Order: sequence, then C-alpha cells, then structure tokens
Amino acid sequence: MEMRHLRCFIAVAEELHFARAAERLHIEQSPLSRAIKELEEDLGVQLFVRTTRSTRLTRAGKLFQEHVPRVFTAFQQARDSVKATANGFHSQLRIALSDGIQPSRFSTFLALCRQEEPEIEIRLSEVPLAQQIKGLHDDLYDIGFARSDEVGDGIIAQAVWSDPLMVAVPARHPLLTHKRIPLEEVLRYPLVLADPHACEGYSRQIERVLRRVDQEPLIAERVASVDLMMALVAAGFALGLAGASQITTSREPGVVARPLAGRTHMLTTYLLRLDSELSETLARFIERISTLESSATKKPVVLPDLDASEEIEP
Repeated sequence: MEMRHLRCFIAVAEELHFARAAERLHIEQSPLSRAIKELEEDLGVQLFVRTTRSTRLTRAGKLFQEHVPRVFTAFQQARDSVKATANGFHSQLRIALSDGIQPSRFSTFLALCRQEEPEIEIRLSEVPLAQQIKGLHDDLYDIGFARSDEVGDGIIAQAVWSDPLMVAVPARHPLLTHKRIPLEEVLRYPLVLADPHACEGYSRQIERVLRRVDQEPLIAERVASVDLMMALVAAGFALGLAGASQITTSREPGVVARPLAGRTHMLTTYLLRLDSELSETLARFIERISTLESSATKKPVVLPDLDASEEIEP
C-alpha cells in the first residue's frame, strides 16, 4: 500500500464518481481504477460497489474512510518533525484548538513559550471538539484547548482560562438602556449563536446559560466564528452572546458589549490531555499555563460598558 493508493481512495470516496475523482487528482481514469483495484487486493476486501449508474462505498469502505485521514495527519506530522529538526528545533508540541478559545490569553501564552523554549516547535491544528478528543486518543495531538469538560474517559480536562460572558448589542438598540441586561430581556430579541457542530463546547456553555430562563430563544442564525457573529450584530441582524475578550478582539464598529444582570457568567476554556504520565516538555508547558493563570486571577474581573474598539481586562 502506498500513499498514492490512499489519495485515490479518498478522492473516489468523497466524489463517489470515478471520472470526477480522476479529474480532481489530475490523472486519467484508468490509472485511478487500477490504483483502487490494487488497494482492494492488498486489503483483501471490496471498498466500492460500482455500477454503470453509481459508485458507493461498501461497509468495509466506510470503515476504511474513517481511518485514512489519521494516516495522512500522522504522515504530515512526521514530515513536519523532520523539517523542524533540520531547522534547528529539538522537539515538537502538537496542539489542537477547538471552540474559538480566548485570544488574548492564548497569544500571551504562545509568546511566553517562544521566549522560554524557542527550540520547541509548536504545531497548531484547529479541529472540531470530537476530532480533538479522538486525536488525543490516537496520539495525533499532545494537548488540546476547548470550551468543554465533557470529554469522556481517559482524558483530563483542566480549567485554565475564564472569560466574562457578554451580550453583544447593536449600537442604538433599546436594550442599551440597561447597564446589565436581564436574560429575559435578551430573549425577547433574535439571537445569533455559535454553531453546535463547529463550536461544540462553546455552544454547550451558552445553552446552559439560556436554560436558566423558561423561555425559548429565537435563534436567527448559527455561525462558526465570533467575527461573523459580530458582523451580524453590527448590522442590526440580532444580538450575540460571546466572551468579553472575543468581542473586543473583533473590533467590529457599532457593537456594544454589556454584561447580563445577576451573577457574572463566565465562559471557561479547558486544557485537554490524556490521563497518562507527562513528558518533561508537556509538564513544563502545563506549568507555564498555571503560572499565567495564577497571575491573572490576582486581577479583578472588570465588566465595563464598552464598544468593540475598547479594551477589557479579562
């Protein structure tokens, strides 16, 4: 089995059409068919059922399709490691990111990592939460950051950063008469919220807050990024719910952030890792996070009335 066989398989599995797959790979259809036949002979199973009208995956083909992307990821990581060594790096730390983590804390942390251990190359991968969890189990990532601690057995979720939850309100909106907006008032208006598939943990935390009121939210749109959420809020399309640092970082004109009434709601970022013995590199990495968090918690949480161009102390 060669990498070309896997590339051919992925193309056909995604297109379910040999001619389109061949065009996508910039090869003729006959060598593509030959590569698939060689792969099936090597595995000893049939991967596709092909008729004059259609092409579909067999049960074995569907199972194989689930595993092949991990092979490509591992191969890419191996190539990156070799290149990193050639460029003077002594080791590599593979970090998975999900759910749009707190930008200000993470950028500060990465800068500290580069300053204290410049010989360690940091590789970042933005993936959905489910893929991050699977990747940690499959040794594709060393550590992860996400907005959820519901990660199943074998993984430790450690709370590392918290961000005040704010309501993103269009300028000149009636709700701006409130310095702190009651949740019941927020739910009277359409909301733009995070997509639960792209931002699973983030979405869960928001849903828990919304369930505190016995009132069904009117969801106008689901988005995969805070930037798009803020653009829709600025356009007067809906209200948004996001972390204070995320609203500030977006710097979208025409957006005002206000806290919810009552107790302060926080969005929590978790560090995810396998429940196993830590390497020295990973142990120092986690200790560095703890040091930054300890320093940050000495500062009071400030919830000012701000627009997206103003700064907020996390």
